[in-house]
Amino acid sequence: MSVCIISFSSRKNGNCSQIGEFISSLFSDAKFYNFANFAINACGDCSYQCFNSGSNCPFFSDKEYEILDAITNSTVTYFVVPNYCDFPCSNFFVFNERSLCYFQNNDKLLTAYLKVPKKFIIVSNTNLENFKTAFAYHTNDEPEILCLAAKKYGKISIDGNLLTSKQVIEDLRKFATV
Repeated sequence: MSVCIISFSSRKNGNCSQIGEFISSLFSDAKFYNFANFAINACGDCSYQCFNSGSNCPFFSDKEYEILDAITNSTVTYFVVPNYCDFPCSNFFVFNERSLCYFQNNDKLLTAYLKVPKKFIIVSNTNLENFKTAFAYHTNDEPEILCLAAKKYGKISIDGNLLTSKQVIEDLRKFATV
């Protein structure tokens, strides 16, 4: 079983990073990508070279293609996404935006990506509707979502201590079961 985990938060040692590490520890063959350790360039500052060929993207050497390959070739992928103002964080949108040239005119690749089961973990105390809409573009099925609302567990999200809750650990283990 090949597992891919992506923490979209740029916060080092925050809840999303810790959750990604925890999920990774549950599998023997897991690749963990943590946005706290790298950045993916947003689209722009170019002449749309990627629309001729994805490899013409001026940012081809950043982690975008590596992550998309890892997802497409995984048995299951976990997205760990923080809530910023009722939406996924900007790293998620940059990742989504940059995928256009990866899939460009390659229906087989897009079909393979969409077939991979994905599980979405949101660190959020508020509305989830925007997340459901955003995640729907990454799967053929209804997005499978676990919302970890810090207040539900008696925690404060910015303290980065969700994993000190035994209930959070139990909920993550149950959700991570494939």
